[in-house]
Amino acid sequence: MILLQWVFTECRLMDEKSLGKRNPLVLAADGLADLPGRVLAWWDAGHEPFPWRQTTDPYAIWVSEIMLQQTRAPTVVRYYERWMAQFPTVTDLAEASLTAVLKTWEGMGYYARARNLHRAALQLIERYGRHLPADPQQLQSLPGIGRYTAGAIASIAFGQRVAVLDGNVVRVLARLIDLEVDVTRAATREGLWALASALVSATRPGEYNQALMELGRTVCRPARPDCVCCPLESCCLARAQGSQLERPVRPARKRTAHHNVTAAVIWGDPRPGVNGDQPIVLIARRPANAMLGGMWKFPGGKQREGESLAECLQREIREELDFKVSVDCHLVTIEHAYTHFRISLHAFHCHPVNGEPRPVQVADLRWVTLAELAEYPFPVTDQKIIAALAQSDR
Repeated sequence: MILLQWVFTECRLMDEKSLGKRNPLVLAADGLADLPGRVLAWWDAGHEPFPWRQTTDPYAIWVSEIMLQQTRAPTVVRYYERWMAQFPTVTDLAEASLTAVLKTWEGMGYYARARNLHRAALQLIERYGRHLPADPQQLQSLPGIGRYTAGAIASIAFGQRVAVLDGNVVRVLARLIDLEVDVTRAATREGLWALASALVSATRPGEYNQALMELGRTVCRPARPDCVCCPLESCCLARAQGSQLERPVRPARKRTAHHNVTAAVIWGDPRPGVNGDQPIVLIARRPANAMLGGMWKFPGGKQREGESLAECLQREIREELDFKVSVDCHLVTIEHAYTHFRISLHAFHCHPVNGEPRPVQVADLRWVTLAELAEYPFPVTDQKIIAALAQSDR
């Protein structure tokens, strides 16, 4: 009966004024004790049979949780199946090259996830005898595994009674108690972790955590919550107060920055081939510690104030490759949004003026035929440049 009072008094999230007449202790009196049972009954009545839910292999569950960090579950399915076919075990992943790993991940974005999976696989071989540890703290010592992911793996793969707190769970809990404070605050977050931990099922923690995340994804949605079909409707304070669309509380979004970026399709001397001379283009590999590290790209970079696109491209090629090019005709402009900014990527056909390129601010260079581009991992923007090349007359 004092669970919620303890959580939010200890974390100093709510004062008497914010609580008003809506004391969250009514939750304990009206269904909080059997909340895990309600959630699990809803789960047992039917849930989506994603492939990672059909296995008990900790490795497969780990892979799926990393993929689900930044990508919607229905989208993950084909990438997960492709990955598991290519790297069915930790050993297969550890023995693969980073290029092969990134190529398999290609198209899903947030490529640090793939690099971290590869690094963690190598550490599992060295430190844990090829097996994922069941302990959440040990899991968090591996690259790419934070508190949420460790809880998901430990509960789903190993039956540990630990909580998860992703965006879906935050939304469910914030509506459940009609939380009026900013959920991005550190203290608020700790309070929600404490609440989530107290509510985890003692007998079926993995299924309960999956069910709570599924509830947030499919029923307790951000803009159109389906409250009538929610198993927690009768004990949801936000539903009772009509404030579900106002929860969770987050700070107003800042205006997204926009950048103009250039890319050079640099044509070299054709390469002799069995079917005649093959046109070749220059590609560069991004440094491992850079954004999209390890991926390949068409050289170029961000436009500075006062520069034309052609001037920007020539400067970037000098800085990256110590190389001078002529900027010819425009190929394509691609609009793309990242998490915190947007870009307009302007690609141009270019030709060498003098000298030979060398990797100054990039990790590596390759002259490749258009057919060979398919062997290299590219982010989605550069894949669209490749698609435009396939449609061009060059």
